[in-house]
Amino acid sequence: MVTLLTKLFIKKEGKEEQQVRKAYGTLCSILGIFLNVCLFAGKYVAGFVSGSIAIMADAFNNLSDAGSSFITLIGFVFAGKKPDSDHPFGHGRIEYLSGLGVAFLIMLMGVELGKSSVKKIRHPEVVELSALSIAILLVSILVKLYMAYYNRSIGKKIASEAMKATATDSLSDAVSTTVVLLAMLFLHFTNINIDGYCGLLVAILILLAGFNAAKDTISPLLGQAPEPEFVEQIEQIVTAHEEVVGIHDLIVHDYGPGRVMISLHAEVPGDGDIFVLHDVIDLIERELEQKLHCDATIHMDPIDMNNEAVSQKKAEVVALINAMEEDLTIHDFRMVVGNTHTNLIFDVVVPAGYKKSEEKLVEQIEQLVQEKWPECFTVIKVDHAYGTHK
Repeated sequence: MVTLLTKLFIKKEGKEEQQVRKAYGTLCSILGIFLNVCLFAGKYVAGFVSGSIAIMADAFNNLSDAGSSFITLIGFVFAGKKPDSDHPFGHGRIEYLSGLGVAFLIMLMGVELGKSSVKKIRHPEVVELSALSIAILLVSILVKLYMAYYNRSIGKKIASEAMKATATDSLSDAVSTTVVLLAMLFLHFTNINIDGYCGLLVAILILLAGFNAAKDTISPLLGQAPEPEFVEQIEQIVTAHEEVVGIHDLIVHDYGPGRVMISLHAEVPGDGDIFVLHDVIDLIERELEQKLHCDATIHMDPIDMNNEAVSQKKAEVVALINAMEEDLTIHDFRMVVGNTHTNLIFDVVVPAGYKKSEEKLVEQIEQLVQEKWPECFTVIKVDHAYGTHK
């Protein structure tokens, strides 16, 4: 169904990527609203006829899903707005906020259904099994599995956390409905009423789905580390140019799907032609934009490539620091030789979650250098690895 609707309503020719992305999100959200309202109506009738709190709980869960799809729809509409003077980086993070709204709505529904189920456990009522109820539940399971499939596939296609959260919710709904169906069949064959307990289990599954969806949408809002694959692509593109001998200080700024900015330092030969090197850096920035769909800002760091004394001393300092802690790296190494002493100037990079204080780290490195080379003093700046997972 989604493939057919995509061919009918989404035209990619002549449209920007963000417009196509918005069209996918809008189509799937509208389809989600329609299917969930239909499921709610069918399950409400089945629950009313059978007197099952578990089916009624499942019905209102689908109604909340329709509301979630509506929130997601609003998120895609606003996230697709172009940047303006108040929001120069666009409105892409609204999609994360809409996903967070979906997650909280899911959890709220789980709490309410849990309360109703506890009441049903304490005061059980007669539940009647019917062919209509079984048929509606079976159809619901199939529909929810299909919704999980298309939301997951398109969510990956357009890199949408909101749609991935919806897919997770749909899958948990299919499991919940399966539990309700098994409870009805169990009652029919054993005459033991576990309707309230199944309703409570459904509520717990809903809460777990809401919690996981919230976690997935809060993380990018807080500024999560980029995926290692994305970092590797950046490094491959930049270092593929022979003028670049290394990179460091990579930072990825995420302003919402399709709105990513990166900054990094590219190490280049200090004796190279500044105009040629600047032209290469401009070309790399454009290449990153074309291949990874991100805005890139690259700072050139000149490196003394032909000074053997500097190269040797840097290698010795690296070995000294790695012997202390292998997770540490250095860059921007310079050596200033004076009449009475030599200054070793460099940045040391610590990984994410590093526990030791910067002052303590600098003090330890200074002490090691002084013990090995009494004539050397250090000028150290501590950097943090923002560009990769720990």
